[in-house]
Amino acid sequence: MSDTLLLLTLATENAELRAHLAEVQDQCVELAVDAGELHAEVEALRRELTEVRAERDEWCDRCEAPERSSSKKTKGPMV
Repeated sequence: MSDTLLLLTLATENAELRAHLAEVQDQCVELAVDAGELHAEVEALRRELTEVRAERDEWCDRCEAPERSSSKKTKGPMV
């Protein structure tokens, strides 16, 4: 293979590799943006879950309070 042909082959391969690298870099940027959006969504869902759990606990406390009151009333001296 002549030096000129080798140089041309290497230059072509180099250009192809650079083009592929540019595509992959663009994909990495898109992936990073998507990851940031997903992270924000996960954080929002965690906050919402915390709120829902707190609300559930309040309802459970409200439902249990009458039960405790009624169980105290029904307990009397055993004869």
